[in-house]
Amino acid sequence: MSETSGTPRRPVRRVLIAVLSTLSLAAAAATAATLPANASAPAPPSGWSQVFVDDFTGSAGSGVNTTNWQYTTGTSYPGGPANFGTGEVETMTSSTSNVALDGNGNLLITPRRDASGNWTSGRIETRRTDFEPPAGGKLRMEARLQMPNVTGAAAKGYWPAFWALGAPYRGNYQNWPGVGELDIMENVQGLNTEWATMHCGTNPGGPCNETSGIGNNTPCTGTTCQAGFHTYAMEWDRSTSPEEVRFYLDGVNFHTVKANQVDATTWTNATNHGYFIILNVAMGGGFPGAFGGGPDSGTEPGHPLVVDYVQVLSAAGSGGGGGTTPPPTGNRDAYSAIQAESYDSQSGVVTETTTDSGGGQDIGTIANGDYAVYKGVNFGSSAATQFHGRVASGAAGGVSGLVEVRLDSRTSTPVASFALANTGGWQSWKTVPANMSSVTGTHDVYLTFTSGQPADFVNVNWFDFGH
Repeated sequence: MSETSGTPRRPVRRVLIAVLSTLSLAAAAATAATLPANASAPAPPSGWSQVFVDDFTGSAGSGVNTTNWQYTTGTSYPGGPANFGTGEVETMTSSTSNVALDGNGNLLITPRRDASGNWTSGRIETRRTDFEPPAGGKLRMEARLQMPNVTGAAAKGYWPAFWALGAPYRGNYQNWPGVGELDIMENVQGLNTEWATMHCGTNPGGPCNETSGIGNNTPCTGTTCQAGFHTYAMEWDRSTSPEEVRFYLDGVNFHTVKANQVDATTWTNATNHGYFIILNVAMGGGFPGAFGGGPDSGTEPGHPLVVDYVQVLSAAGSGGGGGTTPPPTGNRDAYSAIQAESYDSQSGVVTETTTDSGGGQDIGTIANGDYAVYKGVNFGSSAATQFHGRVASGAAGGVSGLVEVRLDSRTSTPVASFALANTGGWQSWKTVPANMSSVTGTHDVYLTFTSGQPADFVNVNWFDFGH
């Protein structure tokens, strides 16, 4: 949800690729029933402290707590670009018809259309603008929410979002994207897709590919994004080298932006300050436009973004890394194919569509020092002695590297590895076997990648183990 004064952020090429993977969703409109909320935000995991929380408790029909939040109203910031720079068509209000508690622990942000066809909606921002990690530490922004429960033609033009802007934007409104933007959850047109993006640098183009930004997307599983609550989070990690911003859906890290992906000045300009959080539902604009257009006579008003809680957590610097929840135990079978894109966390890899048999996604852009983590792989009591990786490479001549398996730490001694060079192309797949030290029990598996060259050298579709 950027405030740009130029073209829409999503290049047509990129969004058309994304839409092809989501058009198989059911197009029938669903009801906007509110699902039960949690009583409160979850307690911080060990090592984390809560620095902000709103559970949205209060009487039905009341407004938000204005100690925590301020309303943004109208169609732009004072002196900022028209239509918030995105081309959205609604007028934001502070009316409880657009922004209100439901009395069951939820916040509802509800787009509405009047008899003349004019849209109103809601946009709230934290008063605080100081959300950033401590030196050497981590910050986590998290919300449990349900996207507007509407799909198909009835969802045309819907654009809900949970995101954050760099503090220097407030009161300036002309310094985007250099001051940074972190889109933790964006969705359009009722698609079962969650988009996460970091914006930075200069517009258009620049080191962060504006107005697109550095982004990725993933579907909601279990229930669709529209039919149920899911947890959307961002972790900004200053304990790693390079510094990282990671995006999560239901605890799974599906997108990471590292400081070394851009020049040092760009990264510093985007991260040398605090951020403020925004919740809103826009109608129309460049992003929905790339998926078929803004609202029309078939769009159904009245479907809210339902927010159970928003919280911000902080972890002091310790030199470690680690996730925010204990690793699961035994939730992956070592002897069935583990899809590479199902990682619990990663560094340096991206997901992409594969043409390998069975379709789906692989992980790519893998080079020396990158890794992916798969928690709770159960090897059982009968020792595994084989590792198999489904891999492809379009690396240039002379470029090769090792695909390695490590247990419980990315710095532990590898228990298996194989070397790989060009296989005939980045989608020219082969299954490579390797002997492995005997392994039993349940472990976190780290796929690590080592090369003597800085160039990308491998894509991975899946892997498994054998006796």
